Amino acid sequence: MLLTLDQRILSTSTDGGRSVMVVQQRGSGRANALNGELRVHLEETTTASAEIVYDRLADIRNHLDWGGKMQPKKNFRLLTVEAPDGPALVGTEFKSTGADAMGQFADSSVVTEATKPSVFEFVTEARLSTKKAKVVEWTNIHRYELTPQGEGCRISYMLRTVRISELPGALGMFKVPGLRSLALKISGSYARKGLRNLAELAEGSVGARGKEE
Repeated sequence: MLLTLDQRILSTSTDGGRSVMVVQQRGSGRANALNGELRVHLEETTTASAEIVYDRLADIRNHLDWGGKMQPKKNFRLLTVEAPDGPALVGTEFKSTGADAMGQFADSSVVTEATKPSVFEFVTEARLSTKKAKVVEWTNIHRYELTPQGEGCRISYMLRTVRISELPGALGMFKVPGLRSLALKISGSYARKGLRNLAELAEGSVGARGKEE
């Protein structure tokens, strides 16, 4: 399911324990310089259970830790997160800003699937303000699938970029097949660190609970 923030929410539904968003598509005439969507798929294993990892994902404010403060590169990290208290549900909206090598992002997101403890998904409408005073709009779909594995779980992360309004500067790599693959590998290497951070924080939660018991 693809949901962008210029769609109108009709209702939410629960199907077999899955909570998803039902939407009505508005007219789509927005610019898109991509010939096809971009995909980055990563996996990480952790000794933390799927329930604990899910709790970390659903508390949006935690994203500032594993996706921001713990990221080693200052030009690839979250800077701010504005989100409601408590676990996010389908329809929860939040805002964030982030640093990028080309400039800075200002994002608006909405949770589109929240099925504890197996799936957490949100769609982000992002605006990249480049250092050369360009504004580039993106639509990204972030999906996390958690599968039990022993006493821990496997975290599967899929990032789908379905729209970029234009491709200035280094973004032009996405126009060239060979360079496109390279650009996706670079993006994946940055995102992988965030996924590892998420696993480490979840494992820290396991340790903290053990001490309390």
